[in-house]
Amino acid sequence: MGRYIARRLLWLLVVIFSVSLITFAIAHAVPGGPFSREKKLPPAVLKQLNEKYRLDDPLWKQYVDYMGGIFIPRITQGEPITSYLEDYLINIPLGEYTLRWMNFGPSYKSQSRTVNDVFRENLPVSAELGLYAFLVASLIGIPLGIVAALKQNTLVDYLAMAIAIFGVSVPVIVLGPILIWLFAIRIPIFLPTGWGSLRAEVLPSIALGLGSSAIIARLTRASLLQVIREDYIRTARAKGLMERVVIIRHALRNSLIPVVTVMGPIFAFLVTGTFVTETIFGVPGMGRYFVTSITNRDYPVIMGTILLFAVVIVIANLVVDLLYAWLDPRIRYD
Repeated sequence: MGRYIARRLLWLLVVIFSVSLITFAIAHAVPGGPFSREKKLPPAVLKQLNEKYRLDDPLWKQYVDYMGGIFIPRITQGEPITSYLEDYLINIPLGEYTLRWMNFGPSYKSQSRTVNDVFRENLPVSAELGLYAFLVASLIGIPLGIVAALKQNTLVDYLAMAIAIFGVSVPVIVLGPILIWLFAIRIPIFLPTGWGSLRAEVLPSIALGLGSSAIIARLTRASLLQVIREDYIRTARAKGLMERVVIIRHALRNSLIPVVTVMGPIFAFLVTGTFVTETIFGVPGMGRYFVTSITNRDYPVIMGTILLFAVVIVIANLVVDLLYAWLDPRIRYD
């Protein structure tokens, strides 16, 4: 198991390099630049900005410098450290010196902040929203799929699948305003916008998680229906085991393998920020900032966010693979 995890982590480096190279090439291939505006800047100012951020260097040097800032540690002296996270993960204090790495560079549009500042301020909000949405998706989707499978072709099954189809069919851009109108205006239980309190966090979490719950519910139903028709399930029932024991101990764990497969990418997608949900509910997360950075050609923010998303995807898939062995003891990683 340890060797398998080590190999996957080594592949993470290959994935990061490939994603960074492709993203860098596409971002710089798009016409325009971070300082292109309708009202053009004076040539002297534009030249000064390009020199300051080294945008007049060859592309290969810009790429090497950027990746070096992330992965090559630097030792500096006399620079203050501002947070617990930076002290022990990104900026490691060594007496009067500091070992710094994971430097994602400056933000071209928010010149008073670095990309690390943007991540520190916006990413935790997106991660919290995504975690809540993932819990909503799991707590609704899995039970709904189980009930639908056990009550196949009954009114309960049809109602459960109708809810699932509704979740898949209605996008957040429609569901969000409906939830705000119903539960924040007509029945003022929750707050329509903002973040930081339970009343403000419920509606965006439900709006974001409902679509994923529908996917999970449909997949859980289909997988469980296939498993309960297997010979070993009939054998377990023939032994006189209670139906609850047959479903939970024998059928459910095997049926969850394809469900867990899709839950990994869903988790990665939710926790890294979603533009539409954050815009509708006024959530100060990373998704809205990331889309704005694409429009503004803010290359460091684009690169940093996509690299972060790639890391989360790879780690989520690794966790999914490890869960396979727990769900099905026949699976081994040697």
